Amino acid sequence: MTASAPPPSPTRAVRLDVLDVPTDGQRFDTAISRLIAWANDAGGRRYVCTCPVYTLMMGRERPDVLAALRAADMVAADGMPIVWLQRRLGAPFAERVYGPDLLMELAKRTADSGLRHIFYGGMPGVAEQLAAALTEKLPGLQVAGAFSPPVQPIGAAPDHAAVEQLNGLNAQIIWVGLGSPKQDLWMAQHRPLLTAPLLIGVGAAFDMLAGVKRQAPRWMQRSGLEWLFRLAQEPGRLGKRYLVYNPRFLWLAVRRYGLRGRR
Repeated sequence: MTASAPPPSPTRAVRLDVLDVPTDGQRFDTAISRLIAWANDAGGRRYVCTCPVYTLMMGRERPDVLAALRAADMVAADGMPIVWLQRRLGAPFAERVYGPDLLMELAKRTADSGLRHIFYGGMPGVAEQLAAALTEKLPGLQVAGAFSPPVQPIGAAPDHAAVEQLNGLNAQIIWVGLGSPKQDLWMAQHRPLLTAPLLIGVGAAFDMLAGVKRQAPRWMQRSGLEWLFRLAQEPGRLGKRYLVYNPRFLWLAVRRYGLRGRR
């Protein structure tokens, strides 16, 4: 009789392809523990993508985005529909790794640790607002810098001026808030040149934790309805993202995996 493979451990991450896009099925605390270890690895050169439905769909449509996701050291599920599919595909313990919660929790656990953070992204002034808000709540948090780069497409070559500036600050974690998939492409392009051990793309977390935009109520986050809250806030900017790509994701998921999934 052949022994079956042991079930995946809830204390470890499992790499799962969801609709052919790589994701990490894991508990929230598992993600935090991995990131702290990576930030403390002085010789490491890792980057992390937070992946909602829109990013996953961009990975399906665009080879450059898929390549960036495949090269990432962690693709965290930042959307309940992805978590539900992860549970169906063999990670029943999977939890959402929500960008704002990830940033706040990692900031809490690394305050007074000596780890230095950089906030890179957002509209003008937002990164600075975020740094001020976090250091007010967490006086021991070490912020090495906060920058809002010009709003422009990713260039064909890395931004060497930004690389020099960021490397000169000797940080361990660079938080990248350029929006997806821009931030994923930026991290993939700049990772070889940056000396900080860890880059983490967190999208709208900058705006939410800086107080520029409101977060959806927890019940909407847990039930997969956060998109509706954000759409009501920004219908012009987010209309296509949610009204086109969410139904397309649902249709593909039902066709591939069926209607019944483990939640």
